[in-house]
Amino acid sequence: MKSSMPIHVLAKPSGAACNLDCAYCFFLSKSQLYPGAPAMMSDKVVEEYIRQLCNSNQKSVTLSWQGGEPTLVGLDFYRRAVSFAAKYRRPGQTIQHTFQTNGLLLDDAWCTFFKEHHFLVGLSIDGPQSMHDAYRVDRNGVGSFKQVMHALSLLRKHRIDFNLLCSVHAANVDHPAAVYHFLRDELQAQYIQFIPIVERVNADQLHLANRGWKNDALQPRPLYTQSGDQVTERSVDADRYGRFLIAVYDEWVRNDVGAVFVQTFDVALGSWLGQHNLCIFSPTCGNAVVLEKKGDLYSCDHYVEPDYRLGSICETEISTLAASKKQRRFGLQKSDGLPNYCRQCDVLFACHGECPRNRFRTTPTGEANLNYLCAGYQAFFRHIRPTMDCMAALLRQNRYADEIMQLLAPKTKHNDPL
Repeated sequence: MKSSMPIHVLAKPSGAACNLDCAYCFFLSKSQLYPGAPAMMSDKVVEEYIRQLCNSNQKSVTLSWQGGEPTLVGLDFYRRAVSFAAKYRRPGQTIQHTFQTNGLLLDDAWCTFFKEHHFLVGLSIDGPQSMHDAYRVDRNGVGSFKQVMHALSLLRKHRIDFNLLCSVHAANVDHPAAVYHFLRDELQAQYIQFIPIVERVNADQLHLANRGWKNDALQPRPLYTQSGDQVTERSVDADRYGRFLIAVYDEWVRNDVGAVFVQTFDVALGSWLGQHNLCIFSPTCGNAVVLEKKGDLYSCDHYVEPDYRLGSICETEISTLAASKKQRRFGLQKSDGLPNYCRQCDVLFACHGECPRNRFRTTPTGEANLNYLCAGYQAFFRHIRPTMDCMAALLRQNRYADEIMQLLAPKTKHNDPL
């Protein structure tokens, strides 16, 4: 059986290898899955990846590159990938490349290539320097902020489409205004993603996990798996994360609708219109899989661990693996595993229990599988309900969502029926 749904494959050509040692990056531990493996994805695997996606029934194919750090495999790797895409692209089919990077290795050659082949680049930055450098450090513990800012200047110089990915963690969660103003005003970002850092661990691993995830000879780190009910000291707190989102939203909805696109807010508006545009806030999941450098396909970026390996794309087609019973069970469990507390929640339509990786708390009545971030998301979605109701109504009337800013602007009186 092959999947009839669009499949999103996140390819990791360098595996878990990275030139940073970000303290909260659990993926660094995934190098333990492939001891002694080659440093990069082979041409055989990358050609199979591209051939199989192009031979699917999708009119638009997205080739997504991430890591680890994907620049570590070198520019020639992506030149070959682009050639494979041209070789296998079907008539009328469009191909989009997305590329998530820490920016350290970007130079004019990389950016010229990105521009020529219309890559959409995601750059990771966690806010102003003190917040970014708190955890995003190199192997010597030195912050990477200045190098990331240089990378951003290169992306602007070459007029490359980019978005900014900002992880929200203990060092910046209490500073939403500073973070948002920095991204919007100083960096002039138009597209922003906020990712909450939740490092889930067992109690007996907590002391090691608090030191970070990079393995070393003196102090081996555990392989990160989705287990345990403790979190590291870097992780966000649910209530504080909710307050972070609320503060940024209140600034955005009054000033930036239609000018700055914040993924969480755009996806929420889609939910108010009955659309599900992001796996974590959808009723089910399972259509976003991960390709490791040896050709192994996993259920999800957050479940790159032995129990969630679906098979090798060198032996079985991606579409077949994505439609397997194992993967369908994985995707349906997002809905089937919801506690009654969630099923009765007034904002279930917007949240759908968020990502299963974060479901390790119990409800007030003792049910399992409550999301660790539940309190924060409840507060956020309830807070935005009035303005989301209004923007959804505007769109249903074939008006523009950004009219909400006029309706919220201080004035003595207005007669708008909304």
